[in-house]
Amino acid sequence: MVNHISEKVIVVTGAAGGFGRLVSEKAASMGAKLICADVNGEGLSETVRTIAETNGTAVGKTVDVTNLSEVKELAANAASEFGRIDVMINNAGIMPLAFYADHEEASDAWSRCIDINIKGVLNGITAVYDQMMVQGQGHVVNVSSIYGNFPVIGAGVYGATKAAVNFLSESLRVESQGKIKVTIVKPTGVPATGLSAAVVNQDAVVGILGQNALSYGEKFAAFAEGRMPAEELDANNIQYAILDPSHLADQIIYAIDQPWGVSIGDITVRASGDGYIL
Repeated sequence: MVNHISEKVIVVTGAAGGFGRLVSEKAASMGAKLICADVNGEGLSETVRTIAETNGTAVGKTVDVTNLSEVKELAANAASEFGRIDVMINNAGIMPLAFYADHEEASDAWSRCIDINIKGVLNGITAVYDQMMVQGQGHVVNVSSIYGNFPVIGAGVYGATKAAVNFLSESLRVESQGKIKVTIVKPTGVPATGLSAAVVNQDAVVGILGQNALSYGEKFAAFAEGRMPAEELDANNIQYAILDPSHLADQIIYAIDQPWGVSIGDITVRASGDGYIL
């Protein structure tokens, strides 16, 4: 099969861990040239190091995606170093789930969520837009969430930011058709990515679970305690219940690994036995 990723110049935000690191490593292994960005310099260095150890090409840039000038500088450095930008993956994001009743505790986290999840994506788009238009081709991949599909309790702010990502993405697609491909990636719950570290109120996850809150909550506990049944940890089993981040990263790679004339518009990846209702 043709490798459509080899030699592509790919910028990834939030590359210090989680999906960002996995996608960077997988793309580099296929011959892409990576510009990895994150506010976490230590984690970013680890990502670049692991890519270098497998003879991949990666450059790390410490960047706060909420700062437009920093993101523009990131894009300018990528274009200067490699001559172009083929793909921009706006992956950086946080998930401060909380009820409105938690506003005193959650307000600062919500503000940062809005800055990172909305402004960060907008900054990423505008930073590469001119370069891609001049090139005559480019690809923007925006990481959204199933939370952006429908409003539920416990995710008013977070869900709104991901709905905004969907709007930004589709608007870009329509405006730049024939020049810039746009892919929206909507992860379901993927506990191992570390996103849950930003959750303000753990009970707020009930919104995405609905009637499955009790039964799937028990699965979460079993997973955390290492006592989950083998079949629910086996990706080859229909009862697979906790999605490993690598499966989502594989689908992001799939979206990028297409001919320039083929655009994968929207991807949702689920564990077949999970309990999410959105």
